[in-house]
Amino acid sequence: MAPRTPRAYLPALRYRWLTALYDPLVRLTMPETAFKQRLLEQARIEPEHTILDLGCGTGTLLLLLGHRRQPVTAIGLDADGEVLRLAAAKARRHAAEIGLVRALSSEIPFADGTFDRVLSSLTLHHLTRPEKLRTLAETFRILRPGGELHVADWGRPHNLLMRMLSVSVRLGDGRHRTADNLDGRLPDLFSQAGFEAVSAVDRFATAFGTLALYRARKPGIARMPGADRKTSSIGEASRSR
Repeated sequence: MAPRTPRAYLPALRYRWLTALYDPLVRLTMPETAFKQRLLEQARIEPEHTILDLGCGTGTLLLLLGHRRQPVTAIGLDADGEVLRLAAAKARRHAAEIGLVRALSSEIPFADGTFDRVLSSLTLHHLTRPEKLRTLAETFRILRPGGELHVADWGRPHNLLMRMLSVSVRLGDGRHRTADNLDGRLPDLFSQAGFEAVSAVDRFATAFGTLALYRARKPGIARMPGADRKTSSIGEASRSR
């Protein structure tokens, strides 16, 4: 199936001409490696798992996955062709192979029950509430029973300083996109999409406010190690959509 060109989306730094500055800005203002490593730890990823990095951006999380002692099957999805080009270039510099797909998070081009884990880092705050709900519904669909969603994104500020700093997020991406994050409503949206065992796991203070880590699970029994997969490969899952 040929990939569709995504419709409107918000670039990582709102304006396309700023995209090349994304990695340097994140490195300077946030504990990126620390919170992404923590996200991977809480996901409890096993070698037999298939992973989707939803809104993978420039591929930093995928490269961290690739450095694990036991490799896993992982793919990154993003609507922004420019950040995917940056991700591919970064992978070449690190002599790493990563799978990348261009698509909207609200129109994930994979079959039902393809993935054991969906990871999302600094993506949901770019979406309006209807877009968030469609994205979460798609995430729920493509997870296997017992599969898990793990999110790192802006959350409710946990002190006055974080509240003051979070104004930059609200101004940069717009209140209609960021309100659910900054008002602490993401867990409610996860539950509304059908997820269970929804919880806030950790938080980090950053130059832009509180970064919160969440997890949620799709009801059902997780696939046991060594069990037959519903699809033999991610490539087949993509073609079956």
